[in-house]
Amino acid sequence: MDFKRHSDYIKHHGILLVISSPSGAGKTTITRLLLEREKYVTLSISATTRPPRPGEIHGEHYYFYSEAEFQKMVAEDAFMEYANVFGNWYGTLKKHVQMDLERGYDVIFDIDWQGAQKIFQEKPQRVVSVFILPPSLPALEGRLVSRAQDSSAVIEKRMGEAFAEMSHWAEYDYVIVNDDIEKAIGDIRSILRSERLKRTRQMGLNDFIQSLKYTHEK
Repeated sequence: MDFKRHSDYIKHHGILLVISSPSGAGKTTITRLLLEREKYVTLSISATTRPPRPGEIHGEHYYFYSEAEFQKMVAEDAFMEYANVFGNWYGTLKKHVQMDLERGYDVIFDIDWQGAQKIFQEKPQRVVSVFILPPSLPALEGRLVSRAQDSSAVIEKRMGEAFAEMSHWAEYDYVIVNDDIEKAIGDIRSILRSERLKRTRQMGLNDFIQSLKYTHEK
């Protein structure tokens, strides 16, 4: 199978695209649309100790583990990053990310700022990071309420954490205000395409240029 994503001639080193935001700002929707519209992009599926929500499937939405199983994997250094978020553990399994990169895919991470920092420390040259901001705090609260996934107590806690989460915006390469989902997804697709074309990411450029020279000399 040919994994030449952005060019018929030159492949690029796989990108680890980190997307973060306060809960409810739209990163999950943006990630889903990006997966639908971009070829050779895949989602890093997180491991977690939280119980599955209705309709969630192990290995498709998350890898669901007990606290004991998760801590065993921590001891075995199985995670690129892991963190406790709202009382549950979440982590990114190294082996799955490496498998996706070897398949020729860019990998999206839907994680918080703590996880983003650890991914950057693990593979700094591969990371492109984007922070998603809501247009306002009332809009953020409205999104949390409308998705009907959490209790009022959990929503209140998430709102309490929102400003702390947003205070880390300056640690990211790009910042997008999600007041229009189509514009936001368009901006991220543009970022992804631009990052793929960076000279330092393109593989075999020298060989390709030499081949052009050889063709000219013939």
